Amino acid sequence: MGRMRIIGPGRAGTALAGAMAASGWTVDGLLGRGDDQAAAAAGVDLLVIATPDRAVAATVAAVVPVATTVVAHLSGALGLDALAPHVRRACLHPLVSLPAGPGGAERLLGGAWFAVTGDPLVGEVVESLGGRPVTVAADDRVAYHAAAVVASNHLVALLGQVERIAAPLGVPLEAFLDLAAGSLRNVRELGPADALTGPAARGDEATIDAHLAALDPAERSAYEVLAEQARRLAGRPGR
Repeated sequence: MGRMRIIGPGRAGTALAGAMAASGWTVDGLLGRGDDQAAAAAGVDLLVIATPDRAVAATVAAVVPVATTVVAHLSGALGLDALAPHVRRACLHPLVSLPAGPGGAERLLGGAWFAVTGDPLVGEVVESLGGRPVTVAADDRVAYHAAAVVASNHLVALLGQVERIAAPLGVPLEAFLDLAAGSLRNVRELGPADALTGPAARGDEATIDAHLAALDPAERSAYEVLAEQARRLAGRPGR
């Protein structure tokens, strides 16, 4: 196993440090905003930039390049250019929703997907973690990250809407979480098109109109947009 250092002691950096240490790598600690970062690339095989995207460029610029050290970031949207002038560069984005606290490291171990590009050392990192790498070209990373946001953040926002609609009716969110889990299982087994059910899939526009009439006006636009996406998936013409 190798030796690494991480800049960025936030949720992602802390989770990666714990997971890498558990997988046998030597982690030389996490550097924060107030630490001297100039020599961060010295004496390690891998330096990971785990800062927010907006801080990556400034952080990279503060580090003196070491020709033998791979410098990688964890951003899903940024490419290899963000790591210039370092010679050995890589992108390593964990396709995982990381919770705060010690549970984050566990999410990165044993089967997590990682979007990688650049220096092959990041493939060894994924292998050490027992993960599944998928290569995403530097020019495609913004679109890839958009898909990740839809799959994770937008899904959470959608369940927030479910909670707002159902709470006044006395129906707990937990009941709908079970429903959502079943739908995700169906997508995994059948694919999105064959897993789709509901009024848009059946062409039942009368029920959709009834739903819209029953909803608070603030909830209607999101419902309408997603109903149209359901029609599109079902191969039915939009309204």
